[in-house]
Amino acid sequence: MSIIEFDLENGLGGEKKDGAGSQRGHSIYDQNQFDTGDEYQNLVRYISNYREGRRKSVASISPDDDAVKKPWWKFWAKKGVAPGMDQSSFEVPDDWLITELQQGLRSSEVEGRRKRSGWNELTTEKENMFLKFLSYFTGPILYVMEIAVLLAAGLRDWIDFGVIIAILLLNAGVGWYQEKQAADVVASLKGDIALRATVVRDGTEQDIKARELVPGDIVIIEEGQVVPADARLICAYDQPEAFDEYKQLMAEEEGEEPKEKKGDDDEEEDIHHGVSLVATDQSAITGESLAVDKYMGDTCYYTTGCKRGKAYGIVIANARASFVGRTATLVQGAKDQGHFKAIMNSIGTALLVVVVLWILISWIGAFFHNLNIATPEDSSNNLLHYVLILLIVGVPVGLPVVTTTTLAVGAAYLAKEKAIVQKLTAIESLAGVDVLCSDKTGTLTANQLSIREPFVSEDVDVNWMMAVAALASSHNIKSLDPIDKVTILTLKRYPKAREILEQGWKTEKYTPFDPVSKRITSVCTCDGVRYTCAKGAPKAILNLSNCSEEVAALFRSKAAEFARRGFRSLGVAVQKNDEPWDLLGMLSMFDPPREDTAQTIAEAQILGLQVKMLTGDAIAIAKETCKMLALGTKVYNSDRLIHGGLSGTTQHDLVERADGFAEVFPEHKYQVVEMIQQRGHLTAMTGDGVNDAPSLKKSDCGIAVEGASEAAQAAADIVFLAPGLSTIVSAIKIARQIFQRMKAYIQYRIALCFHLEIYLVTSMVAINETVRVDLIVFLALFADLATIAVAYDNAHYEQRPVEWQLPKIWIISVMLGILLAIATWILRGSLFLPSGGFLQNFGNIQEILFLEISLTENWLIFVTRGGQTYPSLQLVGAIFGVDVLATLFCIFGWLSGPSYQTTPPTPERFIDNNGRTSVVTVVVVWCYSIGVTIVIAIVYYLMNKISWLDNLGRKKRSRQDTSMENILSHLSKVAIEHERDESKGISRFHLASKATEAEMDE
Repeated sequence: MSIIEFDLENGLGGEKKDGAGSQRGHSIYDQNQFDTGDEYQNLVRYISNYREGRRKSVASISPDDDAVKKPWWKFWAKKGVAPGMDQSSFEVPDDWLITELQQGLRSSEVEGRRKRSGWNELTTEKENMFLKFLSYFTGPILYVMEIAVLLAAGLRDWIDFGVIIAILLLNAGVGWYQEKQAADVVASLKGDIALRATVVRDGTEQDIKARELVPGDIVIIEEGQVVPADARLICAYDQPEAFDEYKQLMAEEEGEEPKEKKGDDDEEEDIHHGVSLVATDQSAITGESLAVDKYMGDTCYYTTGCKRGKAYGIVIANARASFVGRTATLVQGAKDQGHFKAIMNSIGTALLVVVVLWILISWIGAFFHNLNIATPEDSSNNLLHYVLILLIVGVPVGLPVVTTTTLAVGAAYLAKEKAIVQKLTAIESLAGVDVLCSDKTGTLTANQLSIREPFVSEDVDVNWMMAVAALASSHNIKSLDPIDKVTILTLKRYPKAREILEQGWKTEKYTPFDPVSKRITSVCTCDGVRYTCAKGAPKAILNLSNCSEEVAALFRSKAAEFARRGFRSLGVAVQKNDEPWDLLGMLSMFDPPREDTAQTIAEAQILGLQVKMLTGDAIAIAKETCKMLALGTKVYNSDRLIHGGLSGTTQHDLVERADGFAEVFPEHKYQVVEMIQQRGHLTAMTGDGVNDAPSLKKSDCGIAVEGASEAAQAAADIVFLAPGLSTIVSAIKIARQIFQRMKAYIQYRIALCFHLEIYLVTSMVAINETVRVDLIVFLALFADLATIAVAYDNAHYEQRPVEWQLPKIWIISVMLGILLAIATWILRGSLFLPSGGFLQNFGNIQEILFLEISLTENWLIFVTRGGQTYPSLQLVGAIFGVDVLATLFCIFGWLSGPSYQTTPPTPERFIDNNGRTSVVTVVVVWCYSIGVTIVIAIVYYLMNKISWLDNLGRKKRSRQDTSMENILSHLSKVAIEHERDESKGISRFHLASKATEAEMDE
């Protein structure tokens, strides 16, 4: 069997990428050379001349290159917008919409209009960098630290005052800078998904970025392209003389009185002018599965896809003021706090409650020791100093900043893997995903469609069949559908078929594919004979013809054979004048699985990820593809899901256990995602079309795959610029690593809070001693300095979906804090011994405690991060630098202050009054701290091996609520009917069975 292979995008050979945004697979010939002359001459020339080329990248074009500059001191002013101008509510003046069709706008007019209307893009309002910086000083935890600043000022502890302010500025500065750097990395890739438009300006057609359009621009809307702005249709592209008719229509409509709004029960009568110019896919806006015909004067909406036709339109509103833009504005003000923010708030609130309890206990002990409220000033042994100390140690000021920074840096890591994170909270969702609903084409398969040897009916010339297949295809060579493109380019191997196309054909009518008829139909004429050519699903094509049962059986068996081998079949038929349809044969198309897909799926299953394939192909093709990928063959037809008589728990069980669904439509995808979520699973959904937008929004993590439409990208949480399932699985691994960094830091920080709270309060109560507040603030500073680098640590990823197991985190963290407090008490207790315990030669109790606390706390991050990977050089370097500083503090006695009178008293013969500590004592404390860290690491390891603790707080992923699922299923089949008895003049409501779709259509 001969094989004729053509790439989906490139013709011969495979698709390749070269750098960010540079893409092979587009003809190197200027497409304008094909826009002149006869349609079929252009088509044959395209087939003959097509070869691989390279398209320039738009990635290097920054969205703000042309933005209007503002004075540096006007940090509050918006860039590129006139003061006081609200672009979303801007009303386009009527005289702006009077533009000559062939001339278009002059370049000199464009800038003035843009200053008033703004850029044609749906962008979230840019954050003010200064206000962004100030936001790092807000939140419950940070408010408490700001109270500590005021308290330090009131106590005239200026060292503490300055260090606490330095801690706040350090956290804010580092967090702001790292998040900005990460955002810049992500933004630099967003140029790869820039929308473009063809516009008439200065009398010529120009290809520009869609964001540069202004109201009044004349745009060309054609098949396969996304409508770049709300545009009113003028006339067909090949009938510019109809512009006068359009102007007359606009004048008539302007003179008409506004029509009264019709009631819901009134029949609407749409009055159209002339013939349909284009058809657009409005499914993401209206939910209509079929393309909507648009006529002269109708509006084509921004981000909808043009399915058929080519016409001129005039931009009547930019993106912000468009139908889609106004809808987006309604939800723009709603800040999505997300699950992550709620977790951080709950941890912060719990720690605040705990620190208030410790303050209360410390004050009770202070009353028994007869301590004053604020005196003596040079001592930390008074009530207000106790409050200041416990606020500093009990409130983790770096918690919100470090975790947010970790997410931002993680987004930059993902960007390097060609994954653009639209919102940071999506990283957390991606890490916890356990079900991935993946489309087949381009993700599981190579997206390199090839045509195998076609099946040809008896007494039919294969060249005639291939020519008819090309006739029943779109001829818009600028934007060909993948199937149409491979069909047409296959004629490269059929010279006689190309000769047939050169015999003076003319297309009278072209009807694109729709999911109802499942075929493409084209009415063409040649030598005065009318031919109706059809190409589509074998069953749909077979239904057109009146062939014998034997021919029909052969046709069906061949389609089944192709399907079993994983081939997509397309039937081809033709009707001459009013004669019966002639069944010509069948094309077999094959999109091979990617080389790495089977291995990636096996890896995904090891990671606890269940992959479900959702495809529009026939069930036999879907099963064959699943076999090739070792994905499982529990694949069902979408009819089984919707119309199979299943409901309630049975329907949910089917969806949960299935390996995939075939012949699915967008509404099926939405339903599958919804049912999986109802069972407690976190679901990721891949999509590329406008129709996928609802299911992408519904899923926990919507993924727009490479080449996705702008509407799909807008609905997704993450946009991928690289093809294949392996990139998605790699992103899940990175997301789990990011999650691990955050969890390690949170455990570490909670343990630090409990360590010092337990030790200091018990020390205050038992022996009337505390660590000086001057040293406490440096302990807090060192803890933040050391762990800011955790965002760059070499974290491991878990082999199962991760989630916030807060009970487990709290138990482990509190236990680590207790162990650290016991270790500190052992060291302090040894200093009461006559021999001096750990103190050798001479030393200072405050400095020795400071060094031991600093070392054990800094090294705790090496415990909580786990031992599966080596720590990064950034983390090791930061912690080593802090350890050296703490050691210098201890040796030279910096900020040691006067000694305390403890109960019982501490032996004085070893105490150095200058605050210095011998090097031998420092070495002993280092060795002791190393031993403490080893013991804690062993305890941490053993605690994570306890099965009940390891699963504590983990939600059940397959949650079945039979009664509720059945109730909801029955309720979905019930409707409320309204009846009115005219004779009695009363009305009533009652429950009734909901009408089926077929009944509603009738």
